Amino acid sequence: MAAEAKRRSPLWARICVGLGAVVLLAGGGTLVAGQALVSKYTDAITDDSLLAPIAGKPAEAAAPPEPESDIEGAVNILLVGIDPRDDHTAPLADSIVIAHIPADRHSAYLFSIPRDLRVDIPAFQPSGTGADRTKINAAMAYGSRLGDNKYSAAQGFQLLAATVGNVTGIKKFDAGAIVNFGGFKKIVEALGGVEMVIDMDVKSEHLGPDGKTRERISRCRNDHTSSSCAHPYTGPQKQYKKSDEPVRLQAWEALDYVRQRYGDDMTDYDRQRHQQQFIKAMAKQAMSRDVVTDPGKLLAVMDAAGGSLTFDGRGHSILEWALEMKALNVDDMITVKLPGEGVYDGGYLGERFQDGVDDFFKAVTENRVPAFLMDHPTFINETN
Repeated sequence: MAAEAKRRSPLWARICVGLGAVVLLAGGGTLVAGQALVSKYTDAITDDSLLAPIAGKPAEAAAPPEPESDIEGAVNILLVGIDPRDDHTAPLADSIVIAHIPADRHSAYLFSIPRDLRVDIPAFQPSGTGADRTKINAAMAYGSRLGDNKYSAAQGFQLLAATVGNVTGIKKFDAGAIVNFGGFKKIVEALGGVEMVIDMDVKSEHLGPDGKTRERISRCRNDHTSSSCAHPYTGPQKQYKKSDEPVRLQAWEALDYVRQRYGDDMTDYDRQRHQQQFIKAMAKQAMSRDVVTDPGKLLAVMDAAGGSLTFDGRGHSILEWALEMKALNVDDMITVKLPGEGVYDGGYLGERFQDGVDDFFKAVTENRVPAFLMDHPTFINETN
């Protein structure tokens, strides 16, 4: 396979790698080494409603014929990161990212919805929950309720997608994916780490320099709810120093870095930017030469991803999505920042978007994001 074909692997494959799917297609519709193993993760059980779990079908002995894509127009893909403890804990949407790919397939744009965005969450019959006005990350928890103290992240995704759609004007997402953060760590470990530009000094709220959890203040050791223990840790902190060049992070460092939102001059909007950068960096690392030419490492990455992702392409497999996006390059991915501010009424209630964001959402629904960003360059992250 030509070096250029390997370099220009499809963007959706890279996004999926960054989120745990690992499709790994090469340009021109040719699959890289390990195609039969990849097929194990490409068949999703889907219907017209997001989100169905991925099907773990055995690998085929021979690759199936390359399908033709009938995906048309601009597409919007909802990507959600969760940190579930078990089936008896309601999942919260810790990161909400939308990938917008215009109809011409020449570029792709990632933008985040703040987890604390104050929104109207509609009533949802499957979970028996009524309408509420609160932070958007609660939508997934509300929608996930099955009864008997059991929860389904896939069902919760339905309500989250509807809520995000009401905010953005995106009436129907073309595909969706849920990935858990434990899966992120396993994938980065299989990749041998990830390279990222550290764009600001960051101190870890949770971990010490050795990666171990910091000690809790004595009065907060058994207190996990009161406001006085909102920042319960003490002792040395892991620090990430600003660098103009990419820095190789171990798996625990990468996950820790992109989850920080507290510190000097740091907000949740910085965390959103770092999460977008992380997706892009993981995708690039996954398609680097030392991964795609090493069957052992490729298999390790795929195995790490297999149990971490729930995907629904509305009747189209990840393979079909990858074929549709095969002309794109990860370097064509633009990360977008949406300005916001806090809402207060006797205390912090959440976040709201500032002027101009509704105009951006309108540009998304009308497939004219490139023109909007040319007129509003401040919406583009400087670290692209």
